[in-house]
Amino acid sequence: MTERQTLSDSHLDVLKEIGNIGLGNAATALATMVNKRIDMAVPQSKFLMLDDLMTLMGGLEEVVCCVSLRLEGDVPGQILFLFNLESTFKLVDMLMGMEQGTIQALDEMGESVVKEIGNVLTGSFLSAISTLTGLNMTPTVPMFATDMLGAVISTSMIAGGYVEDHILMIETVLFEDHEQIKGHFFLITEQGSLQKLFTSLGLSI
Repeated sequence: MTERQTLSDSHLDVLKEIGNIGLGNAATALATMVNKRIDMAVPQSKFLMLDDLMTLMGGLEEVVCCVSLRLEGDVPGQILFLFNLESTFKLVDMLMGMEQGTIQALDEMGESVVKEIGNVLTGSFLSAISTLTGLNMTPTVPMFATDMLGAVISTSMIAGGYVEDHILMIETVLFEDHEQIKGHFFLITEQGSLQKLFTSLGLSI
């Protein structure tokens, strides 16, 4: 029986709680950074197979912006924070105080903004996971890339050598007025790390 098949409502409730705590931390950090209120929500948290990830993001050839970090410590792995191009442009407009539709391509400043936001969001989620589990999870310096999804995922998997079939996904939506921007946080871990994560929460899979 696979880990995904044995996940219960309790596991999913924990994932939702991790997402909510992480976003609470991130919203505070972003408000301080941009000096304005940005609301955030977690519509869903779940485990995906790799093929499901590709489908969710629009397929192998979908162009995405990715902030990636290696994860060291008790749960070694790779973290990806992905936005499609439309969401990326909206994100930069929102955080730089520009009218929506202003940004049509990313320059160095835009890339820096996205990387910093990915860093803030990722750090907030990791803090939430560490708080709930007591596990040591240390991220490396974030990297930024714009490429087709297939290339981004392949590079991440090859670089890290990760073999876990199940990927933790936390969907993230940022709101400002009537505008909303969707991003996806993915945790790709080594074999056995998910078992360690849930065991630390008193849950088995």
